Amino acid sequence: MKKVTNKVLWQFAIGQLGWSMLSGIVSNWLVFFYMPGDSELKAGQKLFITQGSIFLGLTVIGVITAIGRLFDAVTDPYIASKSDRCKHKDGRRIPFMRAIAVPFAAVTVLIFVSPVGKVSWLNNLTLLVTLLLFYLFMTIYCTPYNALLPELGREPRDRINVSTYISVTFFVGSAFSYLVPNIAGFFKDSLGYANSFRLTVGILAGVAALCMLVPVFTIKETDYVDTTPSDTPAFKSLGKTFSNKEFRKFVYSDIFYWVALTMFQTGLSFYVTELIGLGADKTFILFAAMTAMSLVFYVPVNILAKKLGKKKLVISAFVFFSFVFLFTAFAGKLGLPKMVNGIAIAVLASIPMAVLGILPQAIVADVAQADGIKTGESREGMFFAARTFAMKMGQALAMVLFTSIKGIGTGGFGLRITAAAAAVLCLAGGLILGLYNEKKVTGVIAEGRKKNDA
Repeated sequence: MKKVTNKVLWQFAIGQLGWSMLSGIVSNWLVFFYMPGDSELKAGQKLFITQGSIFLGLTVIGVITAIGRLFDAVTDPYIASKSDRCKHKDGRRIPFMRAIAVPFAAVTVLIFVSPVGKVSWLNNLTLLVTLLLFYLFMTIYCTPYNALLPELGREPRDRINVSTYISVTFFVGSAFSYLVPNIAGFFKDSLGYANSFRLTVGILAGVAALCMLVPVFTIKETDYVDTTPSDTPAFKSLGKTFSNKEFRKFVYSDIFYWVALTMFQTGLSFYVTELIGLGADKTFILFAAMTAMSLVFYVPVNILAKKLGKKKLVISAFVFFSFVFLFTAFAGKLGLPKMVNGIAIAVLASIPMAVLGILPQAIVADVAQADGIKTGESREGMFFAARTFAMKMGQALAMVLFTSIKGIGTGGFGLRITAAAAAVLCLAGGLILGLYNEKKVTGVIAEGRKKNDA
């Protein structure tokens, strides 16, 4: 195997910049576009799908997004197994990424295209179909992509480095996704609210496709990675993965975290416009501020994780994030100037985002490597798929909760409840992670390294 250089790791990380941009567009703007607040309706946005509660507080957009996430979660193990067992001459991961990058970008645009210019069941159905395709294509690209993380980062310290690089590009991609209303503003007068939004998504999706193709055409997987395929069927492999006790502890914690983070991420544009009273275009400024501050903390996080371990820092980040979510619940009620209130949330959130953007993936990579040493079977793809499976279950629950809670009361009361609920859930995730035995996992890796050296 050739030595994995920083150049190779950055080429790999650019792929994350692309898919995080697409993911960010859907995560941040789907509900905002199809379930607009009063300020956006006054700005010219139309209604395209059924609004309000349809059954027991559930909304059409909440049900559609939840179905999408559940479908996504179910396909993860299947795609992971296909990748782990792949016998393609170019490797187990790159062929999947190469085939789906452009369709993944294209379907992202179609999500925001409604065939009828008013509320219609056909629009509801179209949104469901395109969202299901979006999540399927994202799984086909991202599951093999994530499996390359432990394969390119062969040692725990290397994995912290590659996790840092892809975290940087993740934040940059997410920041670009928040530019949608800013760019759309240039076209609004000539195209109208909805069409200017769609054109902007198309532009960003094109950039994202190019980024996702960078690792596909610059990295020769077989030069750096052992591409020996696994022979375990999909759901048997998934069962083996969840039989790992330490992995289960991490996953339980991760579910709570993703419910909390998804509620906060989905609500951010609403917190900015409805609670604080700023324009939607200010969302990018605030997220850019959070990203810039997070990058400042990346170097300290990288160094401290190698000295103190990943577990302590992640638990601390969970606790800090809970405080940020609780602070957000009182946004606009603390007597702070609007922009100061927004910047305060962004700056405070940047600290835990720096930690949680780097270390959880490195923890999964550690557990996957330790499991491979103990079992003799390389199933990195399935470990990341299993983590993603749990993550998406949490995201599905979060979308149902957010869209249902959002409509409670008046004057943004429901939005405040979503932020408070996120605080409680994130704190619970931190408490559960306290059960994870990091020393046991790193001990297995160290022992395996000694045997290889011998």
